[in-house]
Amino acid sequence: MAISKGNKKEKLPEKILKELEQLSPDEFKKLKWHLKGDTEIPASRLTEAKEPDTVDLMVQKYGGTGALEETMRLLEKISRNDLVQNLQNSSSGLKAHPKLLSGDGKLEHHGEDSLTLADNPDRFWRFVSAVLAVCLGGCVSYLINLKTHCACAQAEGCNLKQAKLTVVQHCAVDVTLDPDTANPWLILSDDGKQVYCGDERKKLLNNPERFNMYPNVLGKQGFIEGTFYFEVQVKGKTAWDLGVAKESINRKGTTTVDPEKGFWTMRLRNGDEYQANDSPAVPLSLKSPPEKIGVFVDYEEGLVSFYDVDTADLLYSFTGCSFTEKIYPYFSPSHNDKGKNSAPLIISLVNLKE
Repeated sequence: MAISKGNKKEKLPEKILKELEQLSPDEFKKLKWHLKGDTEIPASRLTEAKEPDTVDLMVQKYGGTGALEETMRLLEKISRNDLVQNLQNSSSGLKAHPKLLSGDGKLEHHGEDSLTLADNPDRFWRFVSAVLAVCLGGCVSYLINLKTHCACAQAEGCNLKQAKLTVVQHCAVDVTLDPDTANPWLILSDDGKQVYCGDERKKLLNNPERFNMYPNVLGKQGFIEGTFYFEVQVKGKTAWDLGVAKESINRKGTTTVDPEKGFWTMRLRNGDEYQANDSPAVPLSLKSPPEKIGVFVDYEEGLVSFYDVDTADLLYSFTGCSFTEKIYPYFSPSHNDKGKNSAPLIISLVNLKE
């Protein structure tokens, strides 16, 4: 299910304050005692601080998401897990973008510095949990398992590429191909999950939705808000195009496949030539040929990102996209090339690491 934005009228510091105000005077005193011992906030400022002042101090020091992380940790210390759960639930509509998780083995920490698993394992996992609580609406429980099952676990080294990919994979949606948009050269499977270019052009109604020039097809599911993610197997192909396109794109005759024309895609040509179809086009030098591509979209943020699912590498991101209408998953298996490129594109089931 795609994750949509919720009500943003109540900001994160206000949500934190609401929970702190449920503490008894003794509980609040204990919380500040733990905060004094584990933070660089001057003790003199905390001693007489009331609930609003304490929240302000944490936000100033850690930022909004960091204050959430710190609050949940402190509430656990004083055995108020009910309030921790309240924060996780109430934070589901707020936005914490997965870009907080960088691909180079570090966590971008409140825009100030970076935090690695090696630096402070406990704090690292608490922060990642807080990010997920905000981004995924309380899906913190799977992060506990991530410590042991994900490639980011300490036994595998600090590989935050996988953590970032795991976050966006939780935005997975069910995508099927729309035969009414398919170019007449294309062959679609009965379940709408596979497509390849055939050897002859079928006689099909040239309806307004159908691509009549290039071997393209759209997904049936369109999106006008929120975040979504899908994966496509490209193994065995020498050419393909993948990404998203807006509903009003030109589907007849020739067109330029770039953001100015409503396409946000990447492609392969000649077996090893990868390119992001930006304006201008950007050649991509990949470490190895990807066999499965993940496509992540954040509608409100104007972001389209492509991942190598097996290596968790971020291949390219379109940023600052202006989405003003419904957008659809976009697929092109490219031409058959006398059988050299006959392998299908396959919309894959996303394997979530729970």
